[in-house]
Amino acid sequence: MTDAFAKPDTQHPVILPDGTAHQGTVFLQAVIDNPQFVVGRYSYASAHVPPADWGAALAPYLFPFSPETLRIGRFCQIADGVQFITSSANHRYDGFSSYPFGIFSGGLVGRPSMPDPGSDTVIGHDVWLGQGAKVMPGAVIGNGVIVGAGAVVSGKVPDYAIIAGNPARIRRMRFDEGTVAALNDIAWWNWPIETIIAHEVAIVGADLAALREVSV
Repeated sequence: MTDAFAKPDTQHPVILPDGTAHQGTVFLQAVIDNPQFVVGRYSYASAHVPPADWGAALAPYLFPFSPETLRIGRFCQIADGVQFITSSANHRYDGFSSYPFGIFSGGLVGRPSMPDPGSDTVIGHDVWLGQGAKVMPGAVIGNGVIVGAGAVVSGKVPDYAIIAGNPARIRRMRFDEGTVAALNDIAWWNWPIETIIAHEVAIVGADLAALREVSV
């Protein structure tokens, strides 16, 4: 029933058969308070051992004062052990030493040993990140991408690709170019949740014709 679907601000949206909430799965909007961490509705993360701070566990180098952001779209699925290595983890490596002298001498801003601000990391909508995957600074992962377990992802990943390995490579595309364009145009992830659940069969069953007929 649509009225039973968890609200996006629910901290623990999975209810076990005994009626208790599963502590190892969270909707990220409900547990992240880092202003540099921007998360879309219904994106969730899971962990076998739930961390005290989900934001710090997922993106340990993304500080509230970091110049970059980590942006995650709607309906993303983040497995245990996934980490986002954001740009604030970087060192300068264009000179003779990569040592961050400024960290240990009372200042970060304007110090010659500190790198310039890096790029944002962007994850599209409906992305599945498999167990232990690592997303490197400035990566841009398109909509509908599936990231294999243990993959190390950098650069730009096209919509609806399946990637795996270290470094991650495209193994295959999930759909042809026309279908990908249609899915991005339909953008079901922006529909009201009631409409999404009403058309769940078409979404998970790849019924493009049915999705094209939906009026929202």
